[in-house]
Amino acid sequence: MPPRANPTARQVRLGAELRKLREAAGVSNRAAAEFLNSNPTQVSHVESGRFGISEERLRRLAGLYACDDTQLVDVLVEMVNERGKGWWEEYRGVLPPKGLDLAELEHHASYVRTFQVVHIPGIFQTEDYVRAASTFVEPERPEAEHEARVSFRMRRREVLESGMPYDAIIHEAALRMRVGGPKVARAQLEHLLQASERTNVTLRVIPFAADGFAGAGFPMQYVGGVVPQLDTVQIDTTHGAEFIDAKAQLNRYRALLERVDSTALPQDASLDLIRRIAQNL
Repeated sequence: MPPRANPTARQVRLGAELRKLREAAGVSNRAAAEFLNSNPTQVSHVESGRFGISEERLRRLAGLYACDDTQLVDVLVEMVNERGKGWWEEYRGVLPPKGLDLAELEHHASYVRTFQVVHIPGIFQTEDYVRAASTFVEPERPEAEHEARVSFRMRRREVLESGMPYDAIIHEAALRMRVGGPKVARAQLEHLLQASERTNVTLRVIPFAADGFAGAGFPMQYVGGVVPQLDTVQIDTTHGAEFIDAKAQLNRYRALLERVDSTALPQDASLDLIRRIAQNL
């Protein structure tokens, strides 16, 4: 079987976790290959997500690497045994793969914390907001692709139905952006207020008046994994979503989120501010 040409972020992450376990154990690529009666190239392909691996081989490697974290191993096995395709696969070949990777990441998350500066968090965006933003960024896109982006964004909301905790911090700048014009912007803020009524949603705002705030350049999503080792930070770039999972970087983003969190208004005050902004549109 040839290597996967375009492994998903989740397939890449599975391989990366196996590589981390091997390196932590001080086992060489060649030694792992000999243990599996394989070759170093195949092991490299597994660790890059380009080859799959069976449950039996994964558990054997975990034993070789002396990994006694049974919860982590069980979660990796679940990743190996995933056979069904998520709803996001309907959009493969239509939308950029990294967008689909984000939907898959959210689907498997235990919680999400997001901080946004100039945009409403994607999971809370209305159809008209998505349509207006998509058209503004790339007006030359075919209409069908714009509509695919709209329907895809609406499907991402399904993760909230599971009760997964979703903690959003939004800068006042994003609330005042008149994406699509005053009517669309007002409807978007009203939808935010409705979303805040969910028991699993926390919505807070950093006002322009916040003293000392200097984090405007760091919008991100911190996505909690089933186990902490699978936490991931997602950031937006000009070429699409990027996913970060190195331990040192995760620590850095967690610390940054805590500083941002300490600056945000309490939820009640945040919702009052959103209502005032909506009334003035």
